[in-house]
Amino acid sequence: MAAPQTYKLRVDGLSCPFCAYGIEKKLGAVSGVEHVAVDIASGTVTVTMADGAVLDEAVARKAVKDAGFSLRGLQPAAAAPQEAGQAK
Repeated sequence: MAAPQTYKLRVDGLSCPFCAYGIEKKLGAVSGVEHVAVDIASGTVTVTMADGAVLDEAVARKAVKDAGFSLRGLQPAAAAPQEAGQAK
């Protein structure tokens, strides 16, 4: 059983909660996106995908552009350890 894939996006232009809402709405509408979290202070957006789904950079770039921002970079984020709570 694979853990959901998480991506860290660097976005230029995030400066307020309204900006965060706009980008959450556009990225949240992308097929396979399960959760979007925006950190305005660092200009990063964390996108968690459904099990087995991947985030295509071109699709992410279009969603960010449609929200009025520029995608500076996209990289897979380190997965959280799944060891806690698992019996052997």
